[in-house]
Amino acid sequence: MADRNKRLPENVEGDLFVDSTCINCHNCSRMAPATFKDVGIYHVVYAQPTTEAEKLTALRALVCCPTGAIGTQEKASLKEIMQDFPLPIAEDLYYCGFNSPKSAGAASYFLRHPGGNWLICTPKFIPQLVSKFEAMGGVKFLFMSHRDDVGEAIKYGEKFGCQRIIHANDLDALPEAEMVLGDERSRIGSDFLVLPTPGHTEGHCMLLFKDRYLFSGDTFDPRPENYQLQIWSPLWTWYSFTEQTESVERLLDLTFEWILPSHGQRMKIAPQDAGALVATAVEQAHAVSDPDPATPEKLRNLEMYARELRKLNQGNYALKVEARAQAVRNRLSR
Repeated sequence: MADRNKRLPENVEGDLFVDSTCINCHNCSRMAPATFKDVGIYHVVYAQPTTEAEKLTALRALVCCPTGAIGTQEKASLKEIMQDFPLPIAEDLYYCGFNSPKSAGAASYFLRHPGGNWLICTPKFIPQLVSKFEAMGGVKFLFMSHRDDVGEAIKYGEKFGCQRIIHANDLDALPEAEMVLGDERSRIGSDFLVLPTPGHTEGHCMLLFKDRYLFSGDTFDPRPENYQLQIWSPLWTWYSFTEQTESVERLLDLTFEWILPSHGQRMKIAPQDAGALVATAVEQAHAVSDPDPATPEKLRNLEMYARELRKLNQGNYALKVEARAQAVRNRLSR
């Protein structure tokens, strides 16, 4: 639970608040936009919830905060709200909640399937979720879109004996993986299509289920408020924004109904609009004037990412990111 002594001054007066342990993962403002907003390097409460619906979404966001940076006095309500998770989204599809700080607060999803259930990315490993997953039939497959979001994969693998899946280029983040992906599209059973989409990292992949659910990792930034799809900014692309754009351009033949990102807002679309939304995102990405920015913000992001990689015992990859940071530093000093 958040510490009132660390309450950020930008919070409005009232019970609900955010403290300085916030990592600005944007999850709270995605879940409860009427309550939380981004103010730079943090999120804060800009309006206390006034309706029951606003209160519910705000408290659900609290439950999902990876660092426990959101605080309230209503602990009794929280115990009930914790039982809402995993939260139904669509047929057999659930949002896990309990986002993990080990994956920078990435969203994770649970998909029930007659051939064995899937977990896409990992939430915190806590009894609340583990018991729910067991009651729903366990986990057979654990799909990791890329190295940043490995999170609690080791613990979930040990608990459920599931097949952990990751691309070869990100394998050093999860060497225990039972299934290693290559550079070509591949199917797992008849319902799941793996889509290599290098860019955010070398081994980034998406997963498409039955032309319905596209688990897009850290490549797409859906904007449901204006029914648009964007590609992640170069400021947050660790490997290559150019390759990211090219890999997305190869997805123009796909059809899907839901875009389910690791970070950002999930979005339901008309299936016939999928190609046009992707094409517009690609067009906008090609128009970016500087796909490899040498700016203080890019340097700060790379330095932050390298620190996180070291915390996750990905030291070899951290060295690569530090080298990229040094290259940006050199360009800035010219």
